[in-house]
Parts: sequence; C-alpha cells; structure tokens
Amino acid sequence: MDSDLRDAVGALRAVFERRKIESKWGTAPAELLTELKTKYRVPQRYRSFLAEANPVEVETVTPVEKVRLIAAEKLGEGQVGYAVGEDGASLVTGKEGDWKKSWVVVAVSTLFGDPYFLDVSKLDAEGDCPVYAGQKTERGTWKTTLAASSFASFVNILALGMDLASGFGEAVFDQHDDDNFRESLEPKIKAFDPAAARAKHWS
Repeated sequence: MDSDLRDAVGALRAVFERRKIESKWGTAPAELLTELKTKYRVPQRYRSFLAEANPVEVETVTPVEKVRLIAAEKLGEGQVGYAVGEDGASLVTGKEGDWKKSWVVVAVSTLFGDPYFLDVSKLDAEGDCPVYAGQKTERGTWKTTLAASSFASFVNILALGMDLASGFGEAVFDQHDDDNFRESLEPKIKAFDPAAARAKHWS
C-alpha cells in the first residue's frame, strides 16, 4: 500500500480498537487479486488494500450509517443484485439509469441496504478511482452520489466517521443526534475531500 492508503487503513483499524468494536482483517492471495483484476478491472490501489488489509469482517458504526466492507473472497457475491441477478444473468443493459459495467460494489450499507461502488472507468494517476453510493429509485433506476473522490479517501472518511461517533456514546440515537453528527462530520470531510463534501452524501 502507498502511504496515503496505509495511513487511512491504520486510522480505521485504530478506531475499531479504541471503540472496542470487533473487526477481522486478513490478506488476499495474489492469484485471487489477479482474478479480480481480470474480471472486474479493480484498480491497483484497491488491490493493494485487499492484499494487505483484506476486510474479512469489517463493519463501521456511526449514528447515521453502518458500512460493511466486502472481503476479496466475497467480491463476486457482492455484485449479485447489482451487476448480476440471483440466477447469474447480467443486469448491465447499457440503458440510462441501469447498472453500469464499470461499477464494482466494494461495500454495503447494512443500515439502508445501499451499495458503495468503485467506478473503474474513472481511474486516476495513482491507480485509484472514485467511490459512489447507489440508491434504487421507485422506477428501478439507480441514483448515484459521490461518496469519496478515491478509495483511499473513502477509507479515510469511514475512519473519521467512526472516530467522531465515539464522542456520541453508544446509546440509541435520536434525530437531534443524527443532525449534530452530520454537521460535525461535514467540515472534517471538506478539509481533505472537498468534492465529497459538496456531494452531501455524508451530510
């Protein structure tokens, strides 16, 4: 992993430990990473994350969201219901509003059931790409919102949210807590990922 991603992962793992929330990390084998690169075109930075910090059982918890990262071994299963149906048939049609071939689900909201996905058609010079949140509309199309400008930024935002949440205690949250949390998180995101802050997914 490069230093930016390593720092983000380190911050996320540290806050799991501080909050005493169980998480399990591993390492993905090279042959699996090669398979994922071929099948899904996942970029270098994401592959390096799986190689060194494969999220075997990792779910972040904040007052407003719970995000479960998908382990390398389950990445194929993670595309079911999005890129492919339960029967394995492709759901990528090329039609406006349908799931796109370049979208690869890497995490899921266990609170709302919405996917977080890489758009591998938008690779940057560092071998990374933006992460979007998807929400299915009543018409069956996908509404997407930028969650992070890169996967490294996504991990960083998860760490920031987890860290901030520790100040809210572990009690049942009400709407006032939710609003306060979002208002407190937004400037932290804006400081290092202005585009994600403007998109307002986290706020």
